[in-house]
Amino acid sequence: MSRLLLTLLGSLAAAWALALPAHAAGPTMALGAAEDIVRANDLVTAKAKMAQLRLAGFTAVRVTSNWLPGLTAPTANELGVLRNLEAAARLSGVKVYVSVYHPGSRTTPLEPSAQTEFARYTAALAAAIPSFDDIIVGNEPNLNRFWLPQFGLDGSNASAPAYLQLLSRTYDALKLADPGIRVWGGALAPRGSDRPEGIRPTSSPTAFIQAMGAAYRSGGRTTPVMDGFAIHPYPDNSSQSPDVPHPNSTSIGLADYDKLVGLLAAAFDGTAQAGSTLPILYDEFGIESVVPEGKKALYSGTEPTTTKPVDESKQAAAYDLGLKLAFCQPNVAGMLLFHSHDETALLSWQSGVYYADGTPKASLTPVRDALDRARGGSIARCDDLALDVTLTKLRFPGASEFLRGMRDVRFRCSLDCAWEVVVTRVATQKQIARVRGYGRWGRPIVASLKGRGLGRTPVRLRLRVSQPVNPGVPLARFSAILRPA
Repeated sequence: MSRLLLTLLGSLAAAWALALPAHAAGPTMALGAAEDIVRANDLVTAKAKMAQLRLAGFTAVRVTSNWLPGLTAPTANELGVLRNLEAAARLSGVKVYVSVYHPGSRTTPLEPSAQTEFARYTAALAAAIPSFDDIIVGNEPNLNRFWLPQFGLDGSNASAPAYLQLLSRTYDALKLADPGIRVWGGALAPRGSDRPEGIRPTSSPTAFIQAMGAAYRSGGRTTPVMDGFAIHPYPDNSSQSPDVPHPNSTSIGLADYDKLVGLLAAAFDGTAQAGSTLPILYDEFGIESVVPEGKKALYSGTEPTTTKPVDESKQAAAYDLGLKLAFCQPNVAGMLLFHSHDETALLSWQSGVYYADGTPKASLTPVRDALDRARGGSIARCDDLALDVTLTKLRFPGASEFLRGMRDVRFRCSLDCAWEVVVTRVATQKQIARVRGYGRWGRPIVASLKGRGLGRTPVRLRLRVSQPVNPGVPLARFSAILRPA
């Protein structure tokens, strides 16, 4: 890492502290997988694969669509695959993010004509399938695998300014097609060497964001280039805990949220492009698990020594911790695990909750539960997060039912909820019975007063609910006046 970058990191510390909003991502963030297995040539296969995602608890998916030089619209075959995917997602209740990028550095769109083709391709895709309203532009442009050149002849960053030009053109084309489309920029890898003379020239996300900001400011653009920022905050290897920060390096992991927001603030605040308030999408986060002996025949090749996969229980624990971190980070709009299903090549990613043959790992059930707790607002306690619970399908017993001894209160909570039913005698306002419990969001809950001695004079029931981990304002509902006997 260069001395200049270390100095810049230190000078950004104050900006990081000032840039953070006082709330958390919470249960509204998208939770899903980055998974192309749902791309299929027929709807039946796409729907079956989408059903597996839902079974694992995923309600969002990021898929890819590759632009190639010369293309200004997706081919008929590509559109057919994407339409199958769209139908399967709609039938399954899954939100779709589409990542459009060129497949490798040999096809990097550097020239204005190539960037215009890329922009037209992306806009044509969005126009053909209007429900695809979240588009990610590019993939890891800070790596030489996907973008060359990374550096100019003088050693300055070349990839970020060139990518910014592509992002600008694509943003404008997409907004012309549909102003409601959300355009996600960045999609950065979490690490880079920042060494122009290195064997593998790559840019760190820190240097890339700084160079993007400098190019944007010097270019004089008066409109934004993105609605959100995507990044892939993988740990240094799969055995490293997701909560390990990188305060003295240019890497960005899940625990480096403050650093990321500070960098975006320094790059863009005060311009037409949002910075410190920019929504953040973790559109790839993966932890590889060890392939068990009985499944090795499904895989080929050799696992890189740098990967350091973990057992499935530790994989589940890492995903749980990663979700906890993201849940409490204010600007985070979503987290997508990479993948749902293992890739067969050991050189690639065995980070799914399913093996390559589609059978579940031991990590599937705890990961599904972690996703559910995140949606219910209970996966982590966050400072300044106060969640209000609403009720649906609430039904107090009717007067005749109450007389016959049918004394169940039935309801569902919009979030995980602690509930309490209190019985109060109307004449004296004395509380004569109480039942308490805990319910998961969306599930039917029955609060039963069966067997409680309530006397013979009129009573009223009060149901009170609140979120148990990040409580907001408690909600109370009252029954009509009821007569026990």
